[in-house]
Amino acid sequence: MIPWIFSPLQRSHAGGEELNRGSIVPCHECPERADFITAALRDQGFAEPLAPRDHGEQPLLACHDADFVAFLKTAYADWRASGREGSALPFTFPASAGMARRPMTPQNSIFARLGHYCFDVGTPIVGGTWEAAYWSAQTALTGADLLAEGAPLAFALCRPPGHHAGRGYYGGYCFFNNAALAAESLRQAGHAKVAILDVDYHHGNGTQDIFWQRGDVFYGSIHAEPLTDFPYFCGYADETGAGDGAGATLNLPLPRGTDWQGYQPALEQMLAATKAHGATALVVSLGVDTWYGDPISGFALQTEDFTAMGQHLASLGVPTLVVMEGGYAVADVGKNVANVLKGFL
Repeated sequence: MIPWIFSPLQRSHAGGEELNRGSIVPCHECPERADFITAALRDQGFAEPLAPRDHGEQPLLACHDADFVAFLKTAYADWRASGREGSALPFTFPASAGMARRPMTPQNSIFARLGHYCFDVGTPIVGGTWEAAYWSAQTALTGADLLAEGAPLAFALCRPPGHHAGRGYYGGYCFFNNAALAAESLRQAGHAKVAILDVDYHHGNGTQDIFWQRGDVFYGSIHAEPLTDFPYFCGYADETGAGDGAGATLNLPLPRGTDWQGYQPALEQMLAATKAHGATALVVSLGVDTWYGDPISGFALQTEDFTAMGQHLASLGVPTLVVMEGGYAVADVGKNVANVLKGFL
């Protein structure tokens, strides 16, 4: 059976409301997502989850700037100290290079620091955000440990998700880049080359940024066309990496309405590129927001298609860590995740 990792502390982040496409709505990324996945795995006969190991803050610095980590750790306390209550959200952003040239310090207003480190208005920080994000990262790092110790497959139930978080910024419901941290851990454990395959509906801009100039970590992503979908400003097919990472990024954007018939060829193309890269370990950024009923997405995969997705990913035949990303049709998230894992089996 597949070992999986989760901590109830990851439920601590409950953002309340977000600003989504001009409307204030309840946060789509909510603790119940993890509850439904946990229930589905239990229904499928999976063993109880393993508790994540505490690796401390040092591994976070392999993929994130120290000032950014320090900001996240105190952001909500600083928000409350400013006299505010409720969720901490930015309202001013450095939209030009001139505005962005000054670095932030703890002496800058919390409002300035929120706008400096966050790129959207849909990712609130609340009292439990640091705890949940910290243990989500530890969950991914523990999954990487299991692979390094010989497990052929593991599932890290990371919540909050991570692939939109970059080296020095957060957004898209993501705070720490769990998949990137796991890939870096696998590199340090002895894998000369690692691949991250991102099958979330939205492009993993943070993961791409972190490994943009590195050839030892291949990043492949199948996602919605950024002309029409978040995060809008990256994920185009001509983005292929730079420097030592030239050619180690593959973006395969697809139009809204794509079903399995249109998705499968892109998946096969990404798997072929991964084999050519020569990765000896795989991290899958698993978003099941490609399901036809997802409230903030636009693909048309059916529940049974996720089993086929798992089978295709398993065909690489390398140790694999599946890291949870998106999926917001809450009651259906669990069975779609379970089907991907069943496909591996």
